[in-house]
Amino acid sequence: MAKYAGVSTSVIRRLPRYYRFLGDLLDRGVERISSREFADITGLTASQIRQDLNCFGGFGQQGYGYNVETLHAEIGKILGVDKLRPSILIGAGNLGIAIANHIIFEKRGFRLDAIFDSDRGKTGLKVRDWIVMHTDTLESYCHEHKPLIALLCIPRQAAMESVDCLIEYGIRGFWNFSHYDLSVRYKDKVAVENVHLGDSLMTLSFNVGEVLDD
Repeated sequence: MAKYAGVSTSVIRRLPRYYRFLGDLLDRGVERISSREFADITGLTASQIRQDLNCFGGFGQQGYGYNVETLHAEIGKILGVDKLRPSILIGAGNLGIAIANHIIFEKRGFRLDAIFDSDRGKTGLKVRDWIVMHTDTLESYCHEHKPLIALLCIPRQAAMESVDCLIEYGIRGFWNFSHYDLSVRYKDKVAVENVHLGDSLMTLSFNVGEVLDD
């Protein structure tokens, strides 16, 4: 059984926010913080923060608050940012290259080891520290290097055609930017984080409308 099986998804989704703000506090030299002060920074309530952290044991002391460095480290362990799980990126288009260039994977629990694309014109292209390989070599690469995570920056149809094979090759988690929602079909087989940029933009459109209507 999963270690945190009883913790709700909404709580898990707030942990990276806590981790990020705690990192900012560390950079500023803050040593401790109360739940109320932390609530003011994060935009949540002190009660919500305490409830969330109590799901994992609490970490605070009444009358003292939270030790920032300790809490940052503990949340990092819960999130697995110390694991550096071996990962591959599939799709060296504009989005894939931007992600490879600008995300510091090592600070978020991953190690990007290779980039693949089905376009032979991109084979050999250098993207930061990686040389793009053709997807023809994907199976042999996975058998040899055993990556656990695949970042999908490919069209919907390509994702539909490749996910079953990737699972067979040993992939156990997907950061999915395709328009193919993997969580529906594969939720009991692998970990999936679908990223729908269009959905996020439409949510912003709604929220802007609410502001303008005030």
